[in-house]
Amino acid sequence: MDEALSAPVGRARGRGRAPDEPTAYAALDLGTNNCRLLIATPSPRGFRIVDAYSRIVRLGEGLAHTGRLADSAMERALSALAVCATKIERRGVARVRAVATQACRAAENGPGFIEKVERETGIRLTIISPREEAQLAVAGCLNLLDQTAKAALVLDVGGGSTELSWLDLTAPGLDVSPRRMAHWRLPIKAWLSVPIGVVTLAELFPETEGGETWFRRMVEAMKFELARFTHADRFRDTFLAGDAHIVGTSGAITSLAGLHLGLPRYDRARVDGLWMTRDDCNAVTARLGALKVEERAAEPCIGPDRADLVMAGAAILAAVQELWPCERVRVADRGLREGLLLSLMSNQRRGRARRNRQR
Repeated sequence: MDEALSAPVGRARGRGRAPDEPTAYAALDLGTNNCRLLIATPSPRGFRIVDAYSRIVRLGEGLAHTGRLADSAMERALSALAVCATKIERRGVARVRAVATQACRAAENGPGFIEKVERETGIRLTIISPREEAQLAVAGCLNLLDQTAKAALVLDVGGGSTELSWLDLTAPGLDVSPRRMAHWRLPIKAWLSVPIGVVTLAELFPETEGGETWFRRMVEAMKFELARFTHADRFRDTFLAGDAHIVGTSGAITSLAGLHLGLPRYDRARVDGLWMTRDDCNAVTARLGALKVEERAAEPCIGPDRADLVMAGAAILAAVQELWPCERVRVADRGLREGLLLSLMSNQRRGRARRNRQR
């Protein structure tokens, strides 16, 4: 991954830990649509979550038209980040990595907003590159890969961008255990970042009338961006032969999965790791397309915050499935934050090992 992943991170202003209390780590992801926090302690199989927080803030609202973060959007994000800062302090977190993605990358006033966040909350955000964003998403989804397949495509649909990573799963001795897979060993052979996510796509194609024509316009716009990328063509025969699968990580895709299962309320334990067929994806998309925005808002796994965005997410998934056809999609309610936590814990282990060797 990029060198920024190994850079020193700030120490939380926490209450401190008891001598026998496990070290707590925090990963914060400020995206174009969501602000998400995970606090966890290391465990033999990866980590154990001790606290979590997620709020839809729509930081990138209107960005596609103005090139700037709106004042109201920044206030929503600051409010959510203040909650995160309180949780980090209360949990006595030892190491924090807080990152910002496409909205802050693209906005003219993004750097100024980052400075304001540190002044008002104490959280030091780093704007990461699309490449690092893709790598972290892959690292967070490693143990959802089907190692009997020959290849996989990790699809990370964000609010302002979409990252795609093509993975070769045929390498001899490949071990995708989260605690053993160092960032430089990720089996990524090609990757692409498209500056289109659910927020930007929904703003580019307002749902004035809805219907199949409107949906297809979104699909074709995304396909146009994807089709120009040729560096992953070595995997086409593998996909066509049915020896590959997609791992989809995003709120839009998990919402589709919840609707597919008919859940009375969202249940991460049932959604994360779920396998869906391409027909399943098409069927739930068709069901959603027949609903009005207010009817989607009433669906327990969608809600009012995602009601006007979920069809854009479905369009992005459909575009990828049409260009990279495969029968299986694995749904991931995990990704960048989990990758951040694993990298923090890995860096800490390597640091301890280095100090022990020096002693």
